[in-house]
Amino acid sequence: MSPPDPPPPQARLLLDSAALIANWQDFAGAVGGAACGAAIKADGYGLGARAALVRLAAAGCQHFYVAHWQEVPPLLPLPEGVTLSVLHGVTAEEMPAALALPARPVLVTAAQVALWRQTGRPCEAMVDSGMNRLGLTPVETADVLAGMAVAVLHSHLACADNPAHPLNEAQRACFADVTARVPADAYALANSAGIALGAAFHLDLVRPGIGLFGGGLMPGGRVSRIVPRMQARIIQLRDVPAGGTVGYAAAFTATRPSRIATVALGYADGYARGLSGAGWAEVAGVRCPAAGRVSMDLAAFDVTDAPALAEGDWLDIPFDPETMASLSGRTSYELLVALGQRFDRVWA
Repeated sequence: MSPPDPPPPQARLLLDSAALIANWQDFAGAVGGAACGAAIKADGYGLGARAALVRLAAAGCQHFYVAHWQEVPPLLPLPEGVTLSVLHGVTAEEMPAALALPARPVLVTAAQVALWRQTGRPCEAMVDSGMNRLGLTPVETADVLAGMAVAVLHSHLACADNPAHPLNEAQRACFADVTARVPADAYALANSAGIALGAAFHLDLVRPGIGLFGGGLMPGGRVSRIVPRMQARIIQLRDVPAGGTVGYAAAFTATRPSRIATVALGYADGYARGLSGAGWAEVAGVRCPAAGRVSMDLAAFDVTDAPALAEGDWLDIPFDPETMASLSGRTSYELLVALGQRFDRVWA
């Protein structure tokens, strides 16, 4: 006898396809003749890489990026005309997968280039123009890649979210010097924030990431459209008298007779503990503040002013990544990629 199907999740992410596509279109429209790809690493910044790829490909995106080879199989089959690249390059242990999968490595060391050279296949490569993270040095790039068919030569900006930082121009100039000496089909430098630095940074291809999913600013200083919204089911409603406390460390004290909703959502799901006493839910336009500490599997909200709620109802919990970042002390990147697998991800 086969086991029964699992019951539906008690928390869900409502994901806005139109916002995702509009964000990509804004980036694509800002870069003139450059191609606009999409970084969908870390399971599409926590929202679902396969779903994001399918929607963006249908909108015209042709170039997608992940970090690891294990991120590739869940994205298959790729839509026709789409390329997929792996930003961490390839190791000897990964070569069997790399040869079998329809993705290209972005080679980041001379050893990786030597390994991939044996395949005779085109590659992509990363130049370290000043971030001191991954990539070939500017001095070695031309010699190391000599004779290779380079589809895209990349670099990556360290300080693009600070337009005034001098490293932006230093990296652009460094990469321009490399591109003048290293032939490739295309050159790419700008991420989401880098696109806003202007045409000199756009080159042939751009790689927006978090800006697609609701974090950061869009070109022209516009705020990224929010893609995720949370809902969690109310497990229990409890009347708490004035002076009563809620949750670990008695961190919330009711200042009036209060009705507290405890929902199936916690920091194990990616609702950050830093939102304790700072987050809120919304019920028909009524703001219901968080009550006490967010725990691993549960969060509580003061729903005194929303008396129509009943146990089993879904509670809307706003999740604007930038607002939640400012409240929780974490970055929007961290908050998005921490969204857990206990959510039902529902795209509309």
